[in-house]
Amino acid sequence: MQDTLDLVSALRRPRLLIRAAKAGLRTYSRDRDLVRIPGHAAGGSRQTLSRLIAQEEALNATRRAGRGGYDPQIHVAILTALLAEIRRLTKPQAAAA
Repeated sequence: MQDTLDLVSALRRPRLLIRAAKAGLRTYSRDRDLVRIPGHAAGGSRQTLSRLIAQEEALNATRRAGRGGYDPQIHVAILTALLAEIRRLTKPQAAAA
């Protein structure tokens, strides 16, 4: 788990992408938004996080290579979901209180 968080914290993406993803967190709803990302459905956070990381890395490689088919809207949606899943996994559990 810590390896995953280290990997995500080491991401280097354009500031505009990160700012857009963070802005999306304000209105993000896991049940509504995660199912809109191709290949995802609401499930376990760790599995979802792994899939989002793989998808984001592929999108970023496409972006950096300048290939057609890159969709910044999907990239922002995936980054937003990625940030939300990290928050979900790292926040203290209310049930433990």
